[in-house]
Amino acid sequence: MLKILRNFSKRILGNIFRKKQNIKLGFYGPPNAGKTSLANRICKDWTGEEIGVVSNVPHETRSVQFKEKVDIEYKGKSLTLKIVDTPGIATKIDYEEFLKFGLKKNEAKKRAKEATQGIIDSIKWLDDMDAVVVVLDAAENPYSQVNITIIGNLVARKIPILIVANKIDLKKADIKKIEAAFPEYEVVGISAKEGVNMEEFYESLFKLSKKV
Repeated sequence: MLKILRNFSKRILGNIFRKKQNIKLGFYGPPNAGKTSLANRICKDWTGEEIGVVSNVPHETRSVQFKEKVDIEYKGKSLTLKIVDTPGIATKIDYEEFLKFGLKKNEAKKRAKEATQGIIDSIKWLDDMDAVVVVLDAAENPYSQVNITIIGNLVARKIPILIVANKIDLKKADIKKIEAAFPEYEVVGISAKEGVNMEEFYESLFKLSKKV
């Protein structure tokens, strides 16, 4: 009987200490997939403040930005997050890419340099993440070297993953293609910009937290 009580106490205490009070949740993905839009949506919903600036120009987010203690609730459950929004991951950054958006040559070169450093920082931050939301553009081909690289890095570090198929409000959006590309992971289709299907996202987020 004493042995049973000891094992029970050990199990209960273990669960208490295993449960993280403040989960570091990273937002990763290719440029312009909607990472900052989703991070903004969550922060605005629960803190009333946004985390960063959104733009149509690639690599608008060029440094890691975060918001501490974002308390969210869903169906009577609560979760405290440290939201970490990271620059878009790319295998190659060419300053000429920015010239198409009206940036001058010097500004474009500066932006490319900052974006490159941002990617390096994003990868470094992976070692500090408890879980990661991979944000993909549902209207783009998911079978890209960038996406495979991101997922591969997370798998190597054994970090719990939730894949978000963003921009489902677009006509070309195809969630099934993303599900087929990454069948071993849960995929949630949303529109961060329009706030579509956020309830399902929050439900999946709580599921993800249990894997931490």
